[in-house]
Amino acid sequence: FTLELVAIVGSFRAAFAAIIAITQRDIKRILAFSTLSQLGYMLFSLGVSSINGPEPGVISLGYSASMFHVFTHAFFKCMLFLVAGSVIHVVGSNMIDAMGGLRKKMPSTYLAALAGTLAIAGIPPFSGFWSKDEILMAAFQTGHTAIGVVGLLVGGLTALYMFRFFFLVFHGEARSDLSHAHEDPWM
Repeated sequence: FTLELVAIVGSFRAAFAAIIAITQRDIKRILAFSTLSQLGYMLFSLGVSSINGPEPGVISLGYSASMFHVFTHAFFKCMLFLVAGSVIHVVGSNMIDAMGGLRKKMPSTYLAALAGTLAIAGIPPFSGFWSKDEILMAAFQTGHTAIGVVGLLVGGLTALYMFRFFFLVFHGEARSDLSHAHEDPWM
C-alpha cells in the first residue's frame, strides 16, 4: 500500500508541477517547477519498485531507474540553470517576455540550452531519454499502467514547456533592447 501511495503522489506531483511550469513567464520559475516535476518522476519510479524484483532480494528496475534519473537530471538541469543565469545577466530580467533573438548574440549559450532542452525533453540519444524510458518501462512492467500513462503525458508536457522556454528566449525577434547582449566570458 505504501509504495502505491508513493507512486500516486509522485505521478500527481510530476503532472501538477509540469502544468504550473507551462504557465510561468519567469525563466527561473520555469526551471524550478520543472525540477519539481522531475522529482515527481523519480518519486513515482520509486513507488513502482519493490525489494522483491525479478528475483527475491533483488531491487527492481524502478529503484535503479529513479537513481539513474537523479544522476542525469543533475547534469542537464545544472546546465540549464547556468544558461538561465547567463541570459538573465545579459538581458537584465528574468522574464522571458523581455527576451528573444539571443541565438546569434550568444551562440555557445544557445548550444548549451539546446542540449539541455533536448535532454530534459527526453529526445534520443540524450541522457534524459534513457533515464525517463527506464522509469516508464518500470511502471508498465510492474502493471502500473495508469501511472505509466501519466508519466508519458508529463513527458509531453516537459517537452512543451522546455521548448517554449527555448524558442522564446533564443528565437524570434528581440522583445526588448538587446543591442548590448553578448556571450559571457568563459571564466
